[in-house]
Amino acid sequence: MSNEPFVTIRRECLQPALYWARPTGAEVQEVLRQAGFTGRLAADYLDLAEKSGRQIRKWISEDAPIPYASWALLCYAAGYGAIWEISIEEMRKSRRRGPGYENQPQPDSNESMDN
Repeated sequence: MSNEPFVTIRRECLQPALYWARPTGAEVQEVLRQAGFTGRLAADYLDLAEKSGRQIRKWISEDAPIPYASWALLCYAAGYGAIWEISIEEMRKSRRRGPGYENQPQPDSNESMDN
């Protein structure tokens, strides 16, 4: 089986959950192909309750959205590495930049955190 991609996986699909864009059905199918999984093998790998591969087919046909955790594990099996890794500092920065953050009172850097 060739590892040459038939479909290019978009960069935004290979990000930590904070920045993730949901993959298309074709991207899900491509990651499964690269991992060497059938629908049933993928269902077993992900320990899905339904082992026939029906849920996998729903993700490919885009009848149901693939959860991030399932996508991340499939990407790992396909050789994309641990796409979920993000530093605590980056998480904190992102939370500060979240919607409405600029309107929130900011702690005074000189104040004690023990109050």
